[in-house]
Amino acid sequence: MLSSYNSPVAVGPTSPKLAANSAPAPTTASVLSNGVNGVNGINGVNGVTATAKHNNDGSNCHIWLVTGPAGCGKSTVALHLANSLNLPYVEGDEFHPAANIEKMRNGIPLTDADRWDWLTALREESMRQIASGRHEVVMTCSALKRKYRDVIRVAPYFNTGVSLHFIYLSADPEVLHARVAGRKDHYMGPGMVQSQLDILEPPQADETDVICFDVDRPQDDVKAAVLQKVTSIIREEEA
Repeated sequence: MLSSYNSPVAVGPTSPKLAANSAPAPTTASVLSNGVNGVNGINGVNGVTATAKHNNDGSNCHIWLVTGPAGCGKSTVALHLANSLNLPYVEGDEFHPAANIEKMRNGIPLTDADRWDWLTALREESMRQIASGRHEVVMTCSALKRKYRDVIRVAPYFNTGVSLHFIYLSADPEVLHARVAGRKDHYMGPGMVQSQLDILEPPQADETDVICFDVDRPQDDVKAAVLQKVTSIIREEEA
C-alpha cells in the first residue's frame, strides 16, 4: 500500500500582492553578470535585498527549499523538517496568484509566464525571512525546470553568509499519480501530474546545491532521511 503524502494545512504567510507584469526568466549567469538590476525588481523589492545584504552577523544562514513534482510529498517533508528543527515554514502554494490556482483547478497547465512572479515572490520571501533575523527557513516550491531554480538561486547573491539548498524529491510517475488521486479538497487534480512530468527537468550533476531523495518508500523513512541529511550539513558547518 502506498503511504499517504497528502499535504497538511499550510502554515505559511498569506499570498503577497504580485507584480502585474512578468519579466523574462533570467539565467543565473545573465542575472549575476548584469548586477541583478531590473529583473522583476530584484534589486531592492521593498528594501528586502538591501536589508539582507547588511544582515549577516558572521553566522551561516540556510534556505532549505523542498522541490519536486506534485505528489512527491514536498509539504509533508518540509513541515516535518521545520517542526523538527523549530524553523519557519513557507508553503510555496500560498504564493500562487488566484489566476494560477484557477487554471490548475480547471486542469490547465501553468506556462513559464504564469510562474515568473510566483518564483520571484518566493525568492523575495526567503530574503525577507533572513533579513528579519532568521538564520534558517524551510520553503516548498516545485521548481520543475532548471531556469526556475535559477530564479531562486539569486536569493543569497547579496549575502555571502546565506546558503541555498534544494531538496529534490523524486518518485515513479505511477506513485505520483496515485498519491495525487488520493488527495481531498486540493486544487491540483490527478490530471495535472502528467503536465508537470512533461516539463520536468531533474537536477543535473553540475547543480551542486541540490540534494536528491527517492521517495518511493514509506513516508517516515523519507522524512527521517531528509532530516538526517540536513542536520549533518548544519553540524559540519558548525564544527
